[in-house]
Amino acid sequence: MSMLSLSTIDEAYTRISHVVHLTPLVRNRTLAEMADSDLALKAENLQRTGSFKIRGAFNKTAVVHEAGGTGVVTGSSGNHGAATAWAARYFHLQAHIVVPKNASPQKVQAARSYGANIEFVGTTSQERLERAQQISQDLGLSFVAPFDDPDVMAGQGTIGLEILEQLPEVELVVVPVGGGGLIAGIATAIKGKRPDVRVIGVEPLGAPKAYLSRQQGRLIVLDSTDTIADGLKTLSLGEKTYPVIERLVDDIVQVNDQEIHNAMSLLLTRQKMLAEPSGAATLAYVLRRPSQIRHRKTVAVVSGGNIDPSSLCHLLDSSTP
Repeated sequence: MSMLSLSTIDEAYTRISHVVHLTPLVRNRTLAEMADSDLALKAENLQRTGSFKIRGAFNKTAVVHEAGGTGVVTGSSGNHGAATAWAARYFHLQAHIVVPKNASPQKVQAARSYGANIEFVGTTSQERLERAQQISQDLGLSFVAPFDDPDVMAGQGTIGLEILEQLPEVELVVVPVGGGGLIAGIATAIKGKRPDVRVIGVEPLGAPKAYLSRQQGRLIVLDSTDTIADGLKTLSLGEKTYPVIERLVDDIVQVNDQEIHNAMSLLLTRQKMLAEPSGAATLAYVLRRPSQIRHRKTVAVVSGGNIDPSSLCHLLDSSTP
């Protein structure tokens, strides 16, 4: 396992580019005017398996396959599990996915449909990751970390490479923060090629692990989280992602669940774009019209679009015209 760097992200892109979609930068005049920004949305909700997670999961699984591994195991609230299962099926490897008891049924079914064995454990990221690591040891399978692994981070960083190719004049990139693999990878790619571009991380008020870690100058582990953004509910950043974020990410900001809900509704009604709560968090921040994004060429990463039908119905029922 190599260290995260611009060169390992370039290598990851070579490894995964035949599989992942080159997702578009979507522009919407109404949303840009509401944000008072030259705004583009990096539509990873249109990515294979419905989220950015396929990039890191496929890169790591490819490395496992190249090394002669027989299977993979991970713990995931949904998107990473589905992506790992898809990658394992591609390489004809067995896959075991540990999910929380309250996982989205749609995300669980996706992983199961790709041939993975599913096990329900607890409700926290720590519980499912510990169980996944135990299965890894018991069965001799390779553990595919959801975020705290340089190969996974490098895969996610390929989004940064695409953004720079698609919008060379970009000035600011806004990224959701869960365990930190996505923003660590993107920041490494962006800063490695364009150190003048600002990178901002967004997380929910109910899961402020990155915000508090930055405020206190050390890696903070939360006791619990409470947010509709299930993909951002991790109790802490990773031991590997945290130092990258501290070194390269310019700012960490927070949004509340109502702002996320409103952003999801706007994406659906104004852009006809389906985003899950975690994916809409970046737009939620941009719509505040913060001074640092005004009139700047801004890319907001919409990280995923996997939302179960009942949640979508609730969104539509409670949205204002």
